[in-house]
Amino acid sequence: MSQQQNSTPAVDAHYDVAVIGYGPTGLVAASLLGQAGYKVVVVERWPSMYGLPRLTHIDGEVARIVQACGDVDQAMRDSLPLHTYHYVNAEGELLLELHWKGKQCGYMAHNSIYQPDIEDAIHGRVATLANVHLFRGWEAVALEQSADRVVCTIQPTDSSKNTAQIAEAPRQLTARYLLGADGANSFVRTASDIERNDYGHKHRWLNLDSENLSEAAARFKLLTIFCDPARGHMYMPIGDNRTRFEVRLLEGENIEDWEDPARGWRWLEEKYGVGPKDFKFLRNVVYTFQTRMAERWRKGRVLLGGDAAHAMMPYMGQGACSGMRDGINLAWKLDLVLSGRASAALLDSYEAERRPHAQGIMEMSLFLGQVTNEDDPKKAAARDEAFRSGSMPPMPAFPRLEHGVIHREADGGLLPSSGLPGPQSRVRCAGIEGRLDDVVGHGFLLVAQQDPRPFLGSGQQAFLTQLGCRIVVLGQDEQVPGAVIELDGEMSGFMAAQGIQAYIARPDFAIFGSVSRLEALAPLVDDLRLKLHWLEERGRNGTRTDQPTEQTA
Repeated sequence: MSQQQNSTPAVDAHYDVAVIGYGPTGLVAASLLGQAGYKVVVVERWPSMYGLPRLTHIDGEVARIVQACGDVDQAMRDSLPLHTYHYVNAEGELLLELHWKGKQCGYMAHNSIYQPDIEDAIHGRVATLANVHLFRGWEAVALEQSADRVVCTIQPTDSSKNTAQIAEAPRQLTARYLLGADGANSFVRTASDIERNDYGHKHRWLNLDSENLSEAAARFKLLTIFCDPARGHMYMPIGDNRTRFEVRLLEGENIEDWEDPARGWRWLEEKYGVGPKDFKFLRNVVYTFQTRMAERWRKGRVLLGGDAAHAMMPYMGQGACSGMRDGINLAWKLDLVLSGRASAALLDSYEAERRPHAQGIMEMSLFLGQVTNEDDPKKAAARDEAFRSGSMPPMPAFPRLEHGVIHREADGGLLPSSGLPGPQSRVRCAGIEGRLDDVVGHGFLLVAQQDPRPFLGSGQQAFLTQLGCRIVVLGQDEQVPGAVIELDGEMSGFMAAQGIQAYIARPDFAIFGSVSRLEALAPLVDDLRLKLHWLEERGRNGTRTDQPTEQTA
């Protein structure tokens, strides 16, 4: 698709989905909805990709999201596995170690990455989709919605008014749904009169992103935060060839002073003994870290994702990851609603699922931020002693999905596997080898240790077919329909550890539910149909399926 097609689609065009903002959340949503065949318009205020890192970490689950959206090998070409994350005091004494080893979803559990590679890989996929129109260098300035559409007025941004755009008049775009993925200062959220809850604890930190020039960079490969009450600081790799240093600004210090590269060089020389012979600065910028959550994530046909819905401190490296989870969660649900297979009530599960998950990560990040930014020497000493003695309360487990389209047992509880991101093996099928999703396709998965079809009725099998659910049978008999041969045992090992014979995974890889006996599979499939607000053929053919539900209109 040409740049001309990208930047100037037809006036007053009607779209299935409008995406405002083309950061990680918007990229994921645009790619997946575009690949599903929907007419998508993207409005991004910057005329080109940012080209510098902000996001520096993704986990294995998010790497699998990238795999669904673009060329993951291109995206991860400069990645570096992160096995541990150290919080130390001013003297370098270890206070807290986050153990990050292992695999997740077919990737290393935690990875340091170079954000432009991630964004370029996804944008590269989007650019091949003629049904996705990009307005770059434009911004949304007005928003209205009715019972069946959203109308968004856009105009060129001041910073992008080149000779081709300077005469452009504002345009109106209409869409059946609109996603506001336009950052912490979201226009979409403000125009929708959605307030935010502020958790406080704002902190200003200088980011010194640099390109490695010497072997001195090797000593900064271990992600380490110094919880120094005099001035917190940290270092971390940005993929394999770059390094980020961060320095906390104290009360009353001037942002402009610290954004002067000379100030950054003085700090690095004084603290670490490195200089221009070791690193080349890519960016010097001060960020204000804050924790805020939108009071609601859906208002009729308008939905919020990423920092527009939840801005969090960076101490878990999960801000952009959470936004990308928003993008894939919403994309598959919009697919079912827009295609008429599910009612619009399914969209209520978006916030029901994503808010508690993001909230859990936000609270973990807030705890770590308080540890990092304690500037009272007496309180910092007490903190250190609490870590030494083991009296510091342990961090909670990383959250899983527990609400919405997740199967619950008869007693209302969740099996240990439910809501977790499912595994992904490297497999062989019909002579093709690769990652599972690349070999069998992305979408709903029914994974079983033996052919599950004899345990399902014709109606249940028809539902799975209409859902686009792939049936994957693990084993060595390639004559069984859906059989794949595992090359690394990640999926069968997971199933053995969980004591299950089959599970159903959603397109965002979350495990809907599992069974220890295939005889229990049919009720699990029935529950999936119920929780998806599935529409029978008469509903899909004879009634509108995309009306907002009463409680969210």
